[in-house]
Amino acid sequence: MTDLEVVARGLVGGGRSFEQLRCHPRLPLVACSDSERPAVHIWDCGAGQLRELGSVGLTSNAYGDAFGVERAERTPAVAWHPDQPLLVVTGEDGMRQWTPAGVSEPEGAPAAASYLGLAFSPDGQTLWGSPSIRDEGGGWESSDVLDLASGTIGAGLPWDTGVAEHPGGGLVVTLASDQGATHCLFARVDQGTAPAVMRPLRRALILDCDGYETPLFSADGRHMAIRGNAYDNSVEVFEFPSLHRVLATTLGDPSPGYPYPQEWLDQMEAWSRHNLAFGSRPGVLWIATPAGALVEVDLETRQAVEHDVLTGSRLSALTATAAGELLVAGSGGELVLLSVLSGSTQTRTTSRDISRAAATAFLGATAEIPDDGGDLETHLVLTDGTRTWEADDLATVTAACATDPTWLQIQAAVNKAQDQSFGPPAGHSPPSG
Repeated sequence: MTDLEVVARGLVGGGRSFEQLRCHPRLPLVACSDSERPAVHIWDCGAGQLRELGSVGLTSNAYGDAFGVERAERTPAVAWHPDQPLLVVTGEDGMRQWTPAGVSEPEGAPAAASYLGLAFSPDGQTLWGSPSIRDEGGGWESSDVLDLASGTIGAGLPWDTGVAEHPGGGLVVTLASDQGATHCLFARVDQGTAPAVMRPLRRALILDCDGYETPLFSADGRHMAIRGNAYDNSVEVFEFPSLHRVLATTLGDPSPGYPYPQEWLDQMEAWSRHNLAFGSRPGVLWIATPAGALVEVDLETRQAVEHDVLTGSRLSALTATAAGELLVAGSGGELVLLSVLSGSTQTRTTSRDISRAAATAFLGATAEIPDDGGDLETHLVLTDGTRTWEADDLATVTAACATDPTWLQIQAAVNKAQDQSFGPPAGHSPPSG
């Protein structure tokens, strides 16, 4: 049985609320994305209190009625340094950094650089930015690797949706999206090298459609949750290192299909896109709801328990702090810090040992993709959490049913059309039956 205890409450001034909360991985600091304008507010969430420390972009023009792509392009990307109290923010006004001393231009990075995605390498010596600013044509074919010591910018793995570090170390995950499918790519990161480069691995997840959020690891590294997609309020959870899917659900009603009725669009907007967290209790996923409650989901028993947090206020964001507490934001401008009280006996040391073993097992069961400039997808061994496909499997599949993922149906239709036009690929026989 889990109980939630309120540790501290805060209220955001100026009629604002927060739509995303990003906690520092080790320090009691949180970056809060403003719902009204492309600004980020930094709060202290330690010592049983909530206290605002500063802001970046507070004088920016408000979003107004902009939605969709325009709104997304104005939303700042942020990255916490893995050890220091340093936050880098990049958006329409270029790149800035916040420290307790104030806001300044970042050292070793171009102040004018503007990225839609930003992340520090695990050692804090390199910044990864996407899409690339080196390519005036758009830059989605690669990302940028910014060596902060030398100020040089190199080419990196193409990615478009966040970068999350596995708590076991030496391993990160990111997303490379397409309208038809999204690849969840894992990469090895060598420690102590400058610049730190993501080296993609063969094992990868494939997700239907696009529009997902950055993957989220549990503190013990045994589970990974992904929030998305563009057409549903979906939640998927995978065991790690097996990548076996243990939960797939839709929050609210599933997509009714195009044209979308207004009531369904309102429901989609009501659910926060940043409403998942793994707290201190292993094997438990927390989900924030539009009704002001947190749902505690036991991933082993599939049982769910609802906890009222902010009655009458929609929960607009949820995260877990470095100490394992939960931090929620409400649409009325509230911030609530919650302690999770449970009978779990897993200590931080035990959790760290488990996560290291999971990362080691994953790395030992796959290999790096050769850096030969070839097509990344031809090397991937893909799974959706239930089935696995080698590249050759997908090159020859010509049949799919209505219950298969959209990406697989598209792939089968393309292959079938090519077979009818040119015949099967060399070395392959046409399917029987």
